[in-house]
Amino acid sequence: MTTVPDRLLLGSGPSPVPRRVLDALAQPTIGHLDPAFAELMEATKAKLRQVMRTANDVTLPLSGTGSVGMEAMVVNFVRPGDRVVCGVHGLFGERMADELARNGAEVVRVEGEWGRALDPARLIDALDERTAALFVVHGETSTGVRQPLDGLAAACREVDALLMVDCVTSLAGAPLSIDDEGVDVAFSGTQKCLNCPPGLAPFTASERALERLEEGTCRSWYLDLTLLLGYWGGDGARAYHHTAPINLVYALDAALDLVLEEGLEARWARHLDAHERLLRELEPRGFARLAPEGEQLAPLLCVRVPEGLDEAAARRALLLEHGIEVSGGLGPLAGQVWRIGVMGEGARPEAQERLLAAIDRVL
Repeated sequence: MTTVPDRLLLGSGPSPVPRRVLDALAQPTIGHLDPAFAELMEATKAKLRQVMRTANDVTLPLSGTGSVGMEAMVVNFVRPGDRVVCGVHGLFGERMADELARNGAEVVRVEGEWGRALDPARLIDALDERTAALFVVHGETSTGVRQPLDGLAAACREVDALLMVDCVTSLAGAPLSIDDEGVDVAFSGTQKCLNCPPGLAPFTASERALERLEEGTCRSWYLDLTLLLGYWGGDGARAYHHTAPINLVYALDAALDLVLEEGLEARWARHLDAHERLLRELEPRGFARLAPEGEQLAPLLCVRVPEGLDEAAARRALLLEHGIEVSGGLGPLAGQVWRIGVMGEGARPEAQERLLAAIDRVL
C-alpha cells in the first residue's frame, strides 16, 4: 500500500479527522440493507437534526460530497422556468447560479463584492410574486464571509418562495438554526466543521418544501428525493435505491456524537475564539483579514498575504516542509489571500501554534 503522509489540514477542507472518527470508519463493513445498518441510519438522522437544529423529518446525509447536496436542492425543488433569486458574492454563489441556469431556471443574480456580505434588503427587494426560491450561501468558503439571513424567510413567505441555503462551511462551526431562521432547504458537507472525511452531504427539507415534490418529475434518478426517502425511511420497509457509503455513515455518526457532546453553543464560541486568536497572531506578521468585523465566518479565516510574499511558494513550503495545508485564493482573489481553516479540531490552540511556528520559519 502507498504510504500517505500525515498532514495537519488547516485549509478550506477537508479538516482534521479525530482518531475516534477514524476508528469508526475502520469498523467492519456490513450490508446496506442489514437491519443493523438501518438502525444506524435512524440514529444518524436523529443526531443530524439536532446539529442542524431542525425538526424536519427529511434530514439525512446524501451519498456524495457537498456539491451533491447543491444539485439535489435544485433538481428536486426548482423547475425549468422558475424564477430564482441567487446571491453571488463568491465562488459558491457563482457555482449555484451556474447550477440553476443549467437546470433551466430564470436566474436573478444579486451580486456583491467578494469579501463582503450582501445586504439582506437587496435580496428581499429582488423578490416578486413570480419568485419560486431565494438562494444564499450562509458561509462563503471562497472569502470567509458569513451571510446574514435576517428577514429572508419572512420575505420569502410573503411571495410563496422557498428559502434555500448552502451551509457547507458554517454547519457546527457558526450559529445556525434551520428552523429558527425559517430555512426551507439546506445542504452541507461532512469534511468541514464536522471533522469527518468527505463523501456525504447533510441535507434537510421542510414540510413546506416537500409540498413541491412531484413523484416521477425529478430530473435526476440518483438524487430524486421521492426515491431516496423510500431508502432512508424509518418504517422498516426500506426499498433498495443505491449502496450507501456504509463506513462513511459510521464516521458521520461518530463525528456527530463529538459535536453533541461538546454542545453547539460551546462549539460555536470555540470556533469564534480560535478565529480571533489566530487573527491577532497573524496581523503583526503582515496578514489582514478580508472580511470586515461582523461579517467574518468563524470557521474560515481568509487573510490577505503580506506584500511581496510569493504566497504559492510559501504554501508549498508549509505543506512539504512542515506538513501543514492551507488554501490559496480562488477567482479574483487568486494569489492575494490564504484561506485558513478554523474547523473543529483545527480550532484548537495546539493546531494554531504549530501553524504559527511554521509560518515564522517559512517567512
